Amino acid sequence: MKYQRVFQGVYAALMTNVLLAIACAPLVLIVLTTDPSRTWPLLVLFAPLAGPALVASFTVLRTLEAGGFWRAWRASARPALTTGAVATVALLVLGVDAAWAWGQPIGAALLPVIVVAMTLIAVTTILVLVALAEKPGIRLRDAVRAAVFLGVRRWYLSLFSLFVLALFEALLAAKPALAIGIAASPLIYIVGANSRFTLNPLIERNP
Repeated sequence: MKYQRVFQGVYAALMTNVLLAIACAPLVLIVLTTDPSRTWPLLVLFAPLAGPALVASFTVLRTLEAGGFWRAWRASARPALTTGAVATVALLVLGVDAAWAWGQPIGAALLPVIVVAMTLIAVTTILVLVALAEKPGIRLRDAVRAAVFLGVRRWYLSLFSLFVLALFEALLAAKPALAIGIAASPLIYIVGANSRFTLNPLIERNP
């Protein structure tokens, strides 16, 4: 039984990498075949696709049932795409503002605010996607409200999740095939488990 569980976990992790790559195919192709520093507008365009793909990945890695990937994807598609799109636009606007403020006299006061806002958006987005995986029927506004409150309240857990994601992004930039083919599942599992602990008051609440 123990070895069967280990085999099931390894299989779920490997299949999650494959299914994640398929669900985010446009993003994967851009990263693997182009220079993202030049094709970043395409990355911005397709970035919302990562929303439902991550919800499905969180679900599979928690249940170890790879067959549930597309079921979780379909169940979360609308709110997860909305979450991804809003986060992408907000981060893009703040990024443009940061680029403008850099070197300006007002930059010293404005840049810290922008960084905090971008961090809060990233944390909230991650927690909302995990909330959609844990409670598929949750209303998006309720998930956002809980994510903001608990993400700030348990800021140390939120920063850890961002640190893990930063590691993944660094690996993706240096070794994209390795990041997508092997490292994605373990790192997504860590972020999901950490975020579930952050959202524990929401998850344990009766529907």
